[in-house]
Amino acid sequence: METVSQLAKLGLFDARVPRYTSYPTAPHFNNAVGPARFTDWLGALPPASKISLYIHIPFCRRLCWFCACRTQGTSSLSPVAGYLETLKAEIDLLAAALPGGVKLSALHWGGGTPTLLAPEMMTDLAESIFRAIPRAEDAEFSVEIDPNEIDDARLDALAGAGLTRASIGVQDFDPEIQKIIGREQSFEITSAAVEGIRARGVTSLNTDILYGLPNQSEARISDSVQKLLSLSPDRVALYGYAHVPWMARRQTLIPTDALPSARERLKLFDTARQLFLWDGYDEIGIDHFARSGDSMSLAARDGTLRRNFQGYTVDPAPALIGLGASAISRFPQGYAQNISSTGNYTKAVRDGRFATGRGHVFAGEDLIRARMIETLMCNFSIDSAEIERDYGADPALLRALFAEAGERFGQFVEVTPKGLAIPPEGRPLTRMIARLFDAYEMARTGHSSAI
Repeated sequence: METVSQLAKLGLFDARVPRYTSYPTAPHFNNAVGPARFTDWLGALPPASKISLYIHIPFCRRLCWFCACRTQGTSSLSPVAGYLETLKAEIDLLAAALPGGVKLSALHWGGGTPTLLAPEMMTDLAESIFRAIPRAEDAEFSVEIDPNEIDDARLDALAGAGLTRASIGVQDFDPEIQKIIGREQSFEITSAAVEGIRARGVTSLNTDILYGLPNQSEARISDSVQKLLSLSPDRVALYGYAHVPWMARRQTLIPTDALPSARERLKLFDTARQLFLWDGYDEIGIDHFARSGDSMSLAARDGTLRRNFQGYTVDPAPALIGLGASAISRFPQGYAQNISSTGNYTKAVRDGRFATGRGHVFAGEDLIRARMIETLMCNFSIDSAEIERDYGADPALLRALFAEAGERFGQFVEVTPKGLAIPPEGRPLTRMIARLFDAYEMARTGHSSAI
C-alpha cells in the first residue's frame, strides 16, 4: 500500500502520456514529408539490405467498440478487392524505388481484419509481395487473425503463403465484458482457431489481452488469463484499454461509469502479471510476456529488443515500410505516414505516386532522445556510454536529464555514473519517466492513461 500511495503522489493515476511506439509521437507529424522525400529515403537504403514491411488492411466485418484503430466496416468483399488492387500497385511502386538486392526480414499484415480476405485474395497478395521483394532465409511472416473471421480454407491459404507467426486478439473471455465492448468471441472459437493454426505447422503464437475494460474485476481477469494460458501462447501482450472517445467515436458506446478507476487498473494489471509470471513467462518491457525460449525473451536478455509502431519487436531491420491507408514507415531519416482516407490514398497510388501524406524529419536531438526513450521502454535503463558513443550525445545533457529524473521520481529511479535505471517498483512509472526525455509539447487529452 505504501508503494501505491507513493505512485499516486507522483501522479501515476492522473497522468496521460504517450505509449512511445515512436519518437516524436504521431501527433507531431507534419507535411514536411511527402511522396518525393519518401522516395528519396527508399533510394538511400543500402543495396542488398533487409527491410521490414507492414501491410494495413483497414476493413472489418463488424466494428468493435473498444478499438481505436483506423478501420471501416464492410458487409461485402467488393471494396476490399478494389483496395487490394491499389495495394498491389503500391507494392510495385515500392519495388521500383528500392535499391537492388533488398529483401524482407519481416512481413506483418494488420488492420482491421486481414483474415477478412478470401483465400484467393490472401494468396494473390502474398505472391505479389514476395515477387516484388524476396524473403530473406530467416524472414518472419505474421498475420493478425480474428477467430470469428477464419476457416480452414483461409488458414490453408496463409500456411501455403509461408505464415510463421499468428497473432490473435483475445481482449477478455468474459461474455458480459465482450458484449459491452462489442467483441463477442468465445473461448471455444478462439481455441479452435489456435488448433487450426498449429495443425498447419505454424508454431509461433502471439496473443493480446486487455486490462481496464468495463465491468472487469480481478476475478474476471484471472479467469480470462487462465483460459488464455491453457492455449499456451508463445507471447502475450497485456495492454491497457485506452478509452479515447475523442479519437475513436465508437468508444462512446462504452459506458464510462463501468470503467475501472486508475487504481483498479493497476490491480488488474498486477493480477494478470502475476499469473503470467507464475506460469513461467518472462516479463518483457512494460506490458509483454514471452516463453523463455522465444526470440523476444532472448532479445530482452541480450539487450537487442526494439520498439516500433507494432509494439515490441526483435526485427533488426533499419527501416520499417508501411503500405496501405494510414500506414506509417520508419527510416533512419524520419517517419512517413500514408494518407488516412482510403479514397484519397487510392487516388494517389492510382495516379502513379506514393500516398505519403505527412511525417517527420529527424533533427536536433531527436535521435538521441528517441534512443533514450526506446531503451527505457525496452530495458528500463539508459547506458550513458552507448548514447554518447552511438549518437554523439553531450554528457552534460544526459547528466541534466538524469538529475531531473532523480529529483522528480526519487527512489523510483537510480542515477549512477553509468546512466539511469528504473527499479522494479518504479516500472509502472516508465511512460511518465520517458516523458521527461521528450522535448515536444504534449496535449494532455491526446494520450491514454499512464497505467
